[in-house]
Formats: sequence, structure tokens, C-alpha cells
Amino acid sequence: MINYREILRLRSLDYSQRQIAASVRSSRDTVSQVFRLATIHGLSWPLPDEMSNQMIYEMFFPAQLDSNAKRIPDYAQMHKELAKPGVTLTLLWAEYCEKCYSEDATHYQYTQFCDNYRRWARATKATMRIKRKPGDAFEVDWAGNNMSIYDKVTGEQSEAYIFVGVLPCSCYAYVEAFPSMVTENWITAHVHAYNYFGGVTRIVIPDNLKTGVIKNTRFETVLNRSYNEMAAHYDTAIIPTRVERPKDKPNVEGTVNHTATWICAALRNEKFFTIQELNDAIFLKLEEFNAKPFQKREGSRLSAFLDEEKPFLKPLPASPYELAVWSTAVVQSDYLITDGKNKYSVPFDLIGEEVNIRLTSRTVEAFFNGSRVASFPREAVRHREPIVKVEHMPDNHKKYLMYNETAFLEWSASIGSSTLLTVKQFLAAGSVVEQGFKACASLTRLADRYGHARLERACSRALAYTPAPSIKIINTILRTGQDKVDQQSSPNETNPGSRYGFTRGAAYFGGEKND
Repeated sequence: MINYREILRLRSLDYSQRQIAASVRSSRDTVSQVFRLATIHGLSWPLPDEMSNQMIYEMFFPAQLDSNAKRIPDYAQMHKELAKPGVTLTLLWAEYCEKCYSEDATHYQYTQFCDNYRRWARATKATMRIKRKPGDAFEVDWAGNNMSIYDKVTGEQSEAYIFVGVLPCSCYAYVEAFPSMVTENWITAHVHAYNYFGGVTRIVIPDNLKTGVIKNTRFETVLNRSYNEMAAHYDTAIIPTRVERPKDKPNVEGTVNHTATWICAALRNEKFFTIQELNDAIFLKLEEFNAKPFQKREGSRLSAFLDEEKPFLKPLPASPYELAVWSTAVVQSDYLITDGKNKYSVPFDLIGEEVNIRLTSRTVEAFFNGSRVASFPREAVRHREPIVKVEHMPDNHKKYLMYNETAFLEWSASIGSSTLLTVKQFLAAGSVVEQGFKACASLTRLADRYGHARLERACSRALAYTPAPSIKIINTILRTGQDKVDQQSSPNETNPGSRYGFTRGAAYFGGEKND
């Protein structure tokens, strides 16, 4: 449909027809026609909020409207029906469509049907008071008025934020103070409220705060993952209010005002030094508030809750909810993630990828493409070094971990006595054992290249030549294959003319030995 309101708004700002046509994606002829019809009907910006593009269209083109007339619903009857339990606009629209089909009449589409009804309700100043079903909804919000916590030593003042939740049917309320409005406290407040009520409602109606709702548009609602996980545990559904529509949860809005009077204002002359002290005082006032008699009907919030609502609440889950907070992070080159206090490793091949991090009081978990790739017990104490699993490291990092005396000795002992003796010689050759790590690491590479059996024979042959063998000698023995020569006799017995250890011989230079 043509955006008549936007065309008239831009006209009031003295934009040209060409500019307006480009902005609203309509032709200049259409813009010119709207200008002309607006002048005829005396329309000028600003327009009333309730005047929609459809209403302007009906005003501009009544002939076309009459030629394609649609059956107008009985809005007064709809209003009465909506007050009945379980009746929704969707149900009324379906019944309206069936009636139109049976009478061969044209019906409104659902969106226009709802818009027309709401327009009628505003025009007649009708207030839709739909009695909530017991156990159906739980409206939640942060109160606008904060309270204060004082430091015992310095007297410094800090803010305490008040969570308010109410069951609309009985108006039974729950109130608790928290040091901040972070996601953990928001979810903890829900958990405490459910425990206070002794049950769970079918739906939860929050505002569009970022700790609970990431995005809420006409087409989609994206909830905070931690908030959604909590709802799944309690088998409830989160249905946020429309953006900037606080009347979608009128009961909690009213309870917020009552809370400001009967709890916050009642405690205004008291000083609290901890959140626990403040909550102890709040809970006492909350009991008084819920037991306070209604002004315009019999009973109190407490009696209404016990008599009308509590039997209809869903039971609490068998296992208590474990608070989990989700976040995302891109894995850096050190293949570490953090819980804010300590760092934990993930598989190195995820470097550069975005992973989901799930934090509970006891565990740290990382997920990639829906699969868990790492899990650690969550450390309560801060560690200077990251917590790394060997299987998460690349091969060269794993080998670097072997660069210590104990690891080299254990490795060489698993190969053989000659290799062990050689490693001991390397470690004892310098003034400190670390000076022998390079030779030991080279020895491990020779084992990877030639195999453990050949390395053991090469070390044995090298030790027969000298008590202090070097990597160069062992490498030469392996490269020339001398470790494969029968070693039943010593080198001096094999070559009596050699008194100075290993010699290459004529065969090395391509010569032939004369018999």
C-alpha cells in the first residue's frame, strides 16, 4: 500500500515530488495525485496518530472501496466476546471468515481485522478488561525506584535494584532486591519467584529489556539464550510485550507503583548495609502487602492466590534449576576462552571461529555449531596460568610440554637402557639440565624418523665409541645404517687398525678394499 502518511510528512518538509517519490518508492504521478487529493480533503501534516494509510485510502478513493466492499465485523460484540476466558482475536477472526464465506462476502485479512478493532476501541475509549485465567501468566519488570546500600566503614552509598513480579489473576506479588540488573540476577529473580509461588505459570510477560530480549520486531522475537534456557527448564513460554507498550502488562506496572509506596517508601528511613539485610526487610513488607485487604473487593492478594490461582499453577521441576549464562567469543591464536576470572583452552583448530560459552557455578563449556567441544570444572580461585588440556594443543605445543627432565627420562627409559644412558649424558653435560634439552629434543625427532629400535641400537653403538656421545654421532650412525651392523663384537675387534673410535673406511669414499 502507498505510504500516504510519509508522503504528507515529507511534503510538510518542502521536499520535491521527485525526492519524495524516490524515498517512498512510488511514481511521481502517484505523489502528485496524493498532493491533489490531500488539498481537496484538507489533509495536512501532522495527522492524528490513529489515522492509518488504510483510512486515508478510504477517504481518497471511496468509489473503489464501495466496489470492493468488505463485511464490517460487529466490533461491539467482539469486545464483549474478548472478555470471556480463552477468546482471542485470532479465534474471532476465524469465526468472522467462516461467516463471510457462508454469506459469500469479502472479509478483512487478519492484520487489518485487528487494526480496525483496536482503532474502534480507541475511538470509543473502550477499556478492554480481560480477566486473566488463573495460573496463566506471570508479569515481570524492574521497578523504577531504586534503594540504597551503605558501606559500613566508609558510608559510601550504592544502588539496589528492585525486581517485581505479579500473577495477574490474583495480583499476588513477589519483590526482591539485587545489586545490579545483569542477566544472572534477572534469571535468579524468576527462580526465586517460582519457589515463592510454589509453581510455574504457562507464560512469562517481560518488558523488552536487553537482559531478557535481544530483538523483538513485528516479524520475530529473539530471546537471550540464558533466559530461554531457564524457560525451557520450567516448561514455560516467554512472550515479551510489544515495544513501548507497557499496557501489555498492566498488572505489574500497577504493582510497581504499589511497591514504591508500600515497600520502598515504607523503608525510606532505614539504612541497610548488605543486600541480605535489605531483602529481609523487603520480604517482611511483602508479606504485609500481599495480606493487605483489597479496597474494592473481598479478600486479599494472598487469599485470592491460595483460593483461585495456586491450584492451577504448573508444578515445579523435580530438579532445581542451575543458572547458566551464555555468551559468545571468537577464539584467538592462544586458543583460550575466559569466564571473566580464569582462562580455559578449546581445540586449536577453532582459532578464528566464534564459539558459544556456557557458564554455570560449577562448569565452563564451549559449543561450536551446536556441539560441545570443551568442558572444564569452573575454578573459584583465580589462577595466573591458563587451564589447558593437552588434547587441545597442536603437535608442536605438545612436544614443547615434554621439555623437562622428568619427561625426557621417562621417554628414554621406555625405549631402552642405551637411550636412557645417552639422555642422562646430555642432561649432565651442561652446568644446568636445561642446556641438554635441545639435544634430548633432537633425539626424540630421530626416534620419530628412524624408529625406537634403531635409535636404541645407534645409542648403544655410540656409547661403545665414547662415554659422551653427541647427536651428530648418533645421527651419522643412523644415516649410514651402521646401527644395522652385527654388534656381537666391539668396533675395535671389527677394525683392529682403528684406535681412535669411529672411522669412515675406504667404502665410504667409493674405493674397494684389496684382498
